[in-house]
Amino acid sequence: MKRFVEGENRNQSTLFPELLDDYVDENNPVRVIEAFVDECDLRHLGFLGVAPHATGRPAYHPSVLLKIYVYGYLNRVQSSRRLERETQRNVEVMWLTGRLTPDFKTIADFRRNNGKAIRAVCREFVVLCRQLNLFADAIVAIDGSKFKAVNNRDKNFTRAKMKRRMEQVEKSLDRYFAELDSADREEPAIAEAKTTNINEKISALKQKMQELKAVDVQMQETPDKQISLTDPDSRSMATSTKGSGMVGYNVQSAVDTKHHLIPAHKVTNVGNDRRQLSKISKRARTEMGVEDLTVIADRGYYTGEELLACHEAGITTYVPKPQTSGARAAGRFGRESFQYDAEADEYRCPAGERLIWRMTTEEKGLTLHRYWSSNCQCCSLKAQCTPSKQRRVTRWEHEAILELAAERLAGDPTKMLTRKQTVEHPFGTIKAWMGATHFQMKTLKHVSTEMSLHVLAYNLKRVMNILGIRPLIRAIQA
Repeated sequence: MKRFVEGENRNQSTLFPELLDDYVDENNPVRVIEAFVDECDLRHLGFLGVAPHATGRPAYHPSVLLKIYVYGYLNRVQSSRRLERETQRNVEVMWLTGRLTPDFKTIADFRRNNGKAIRAVCREFVVLCRQLNLFADAIVAIDGSKFKAVNNRDKNFTRAKMKRRMEQVEKSLDRYFAELDSADREEPAIAEAKTTNINEKISALKQKMQELKAVDVQMQETPDKQISLTDPDSRSMATSTKGSGMVGYNVQSAVDTKHHLIPAHKVTNVGNDRRQLSKISKRARTEMGVEDLTVIADRGYYTGEELLACHEAGITTYVPKPQTSGARAAGRFGRESFQYDAEADEYRCPAGERLIWRMTTEEKGLTLHRYWSSNCQCCSLKAQCTPSKQRRVTRWEHEAILELAAERLAGDPTKMLTRKQTVEHPFGTIKAWMGATHFQMKTLKHVSTEMSLHVLAYNLKRVMNILGIRPLIRAIQA
């Protein structure tokens, strides 16, 4: 072994044993975890077991278990069993916990029983970021992403899935009944073996059909006519890949455009983003502690009611309108070809004709005004405009707010590039940390707790990279 770097003899004793603190240098992230958790008022945040019982076996202090979880999620170790092993072999965790080694059930029960308090800890770090003036720009990008639940696709049923699976079972039964008839014409010895095998398969399929019918009854009683057998709160959701989907949750997040921190997030089991814009925007504004907030989102968030809610709350939005015009797809004039005159309360069509107000109606709680012209029949551009008798234009009573939002986006089209560069990265990073299985807990409440730990770990790592370890510790202890 000459000319190589040599290690120490394992059997060599030392007169002065090394301190555990010597293995953790001053720039180790575990020192940030230690400082942050120690500064949190765990009793105020709602953690159970802060005050010890007068009798019985002594319990672990919640701060010890919280440090274990923050360290675990910061280092891509989310399983309680794996965290138990880390306390027994990982020097950093030994330093963090004072060589305490709680078992996996104690670790798992802590996360399950303190969900609300853990979510509050995530908000506490956002408050620290606010105090450090990291949200000075008050601009966030909002997006949603699908995360897998602990529920196999075969354990999730919708009406379409149920119908398809029942049809598959019926086809299999018909095939086996046909094979049973043909087996009767075989020689007795061969026929008996085949008949026994086929009857077993038929019995299994009949049992499967009974199970499907029982699940169908439960599914019909749910509001959205969908049921998940493993995680009851998870839902089947379409993904960007055509013809595919997953059973999981839709996580909404608001990401600061300057430092890419996540001031607000929310776990939902709604498969689309259409009704989420105002909720997550208001939450982000509250968490960031600002009065004026600018929000950037993709076209999946575009609805008139959501833009109106943001406008009334004083939140500036940049959201592109979906291109869903049937007329434009057919090669005719789209709605944008008709110019509105606010003073005259009328539209001007591409041919120069006036579309005047004719009636007001209410649909799905929205007050709508209808406009059309009486000269459509003799118009030379009618073939390019409408196959109907007249081209009618519908205007929502708050359409001016949507037009203002469209003008704002047209004046700064780079906002969509900013959104993509901001909000996509955190989702990709967190999913990489999670691994292939994403969530490990079940039900919306517990999944929200798990997501809060991931967001806390992400924000911690971002701020450590922005400020550095020592300056962050000083800021926490200030």
